[in-house]
Amino acid sequence: MKAFIIDSYNGPLHAAEVPTPTLGPRDVYVKVMAASVNPLDTLVRGGEFKQLLKYSMPLTLGHDVAGVVTDIGSEVTDFAIGDEIYARPRDLRIGTFAEYIAIDHADVALKPTTLSFEEAAAIPLVALAAWQMLVDTAHITPGQKVLVHAGAGGLGSTVIQLAKHLGAHVATTAGTSSLALVKSLGADLVIDYRTTDFADELSGYDLAIDAVGGDNLMKTLTVLAPGGLALGVTGPPDAGFATQLGAPAPFKLVLSLLSRKVRAAAKKRGVRYSFFFMRSNGEQLRELAALYDTGHLRPVIDSTFAFEQTVEALAYVEAGKTKAGKVVITHQ
Repeated sequence: MKAFIIDSYNGPLHAAEVPTPTLGPRDVYVKVMAASVNPLDTLVRGGEFKQLLKYSMPLTLGHDVAGVVTDIGSEVTDFAIGDEIYARPRDLRIGTFAEYIAIDHADVALKPTTLSFEEAAAIPLVALAAWQMLVDTAHITPGQKVLVHAGAGGLGSTVIQLAKHLGAHVATTAGTSSLALVKSLGADLVIDYRTTDFADELSGYDLAIDAVGGDNLMKTLTVLAPGGLALGVTGPPDAGFATQLGAPAPFKLVLSLLSRKVRAAAKKRGVRYSFFFMRSNGEQLRELAALYDTGHLRPVIDSTFAFEQTVEALAYVEAGKTKAGKVVITHQ
């Protein structure tokens, strides 16, 4: 089958003929109808997690998929041939930039019936991340205050909507051209980062989600209420990340050192910092599908590329050309 692979870390993405996936007893075999591009694809290609996630080369990239089940493993009882599904395959089993993929059934859910394959493919990673940040980690309740940076992005646009659904007051930062979009998604307070310093305008936030990193993350700590939590998406990673991936103890020490500066700054202010890395979860995708089908959430798509243009799609994201939402690769 045709897939888009890398032969080594930092190597170019290119088309290749690769063996069709092997169907395990717990797997569903999926004909890919659409996939989407995430910054995580760039990080994996660049070897950012190579000490913790031991991928074999050549590696097919791609973390999001929507498609049709064409076969099921001997132990699978919750899916049938012909089902329309969406998923974020678990780490070490990625590879949605391909014609077919085998996915553990626990990572899969029936796609929202109201959405096209292209729309559904834009959802899994960012929706799971938003759910796990807001519900599993921060336990957001009505009236709490949430700040999400880069509100027009794939993650930010999803966090805004879910946080509002949970009853939170939501602030976000965005560029001038995206202000109307993030307001339409439900943001209560929108700050144009090109003209205004968010740290001068905000205070008392219970949760802040930062996908920018660096100085922006350090400044984000200053707008949290006592005991508030900052979640970093781009880093620095901490010992909890190593624990999540089941890494050996030495890696926990290394990551603890990498995040020492921001954790010390957080402690000094009486707030908390944690690195966030989402987990695959088909059950949560089922709950999220219901929210999309009832209109509480909607996907935001920047642009679509044909499957044959997958290299161009990744380059588009890597070049920072995405203006709002996700970039989708379609097989239709």
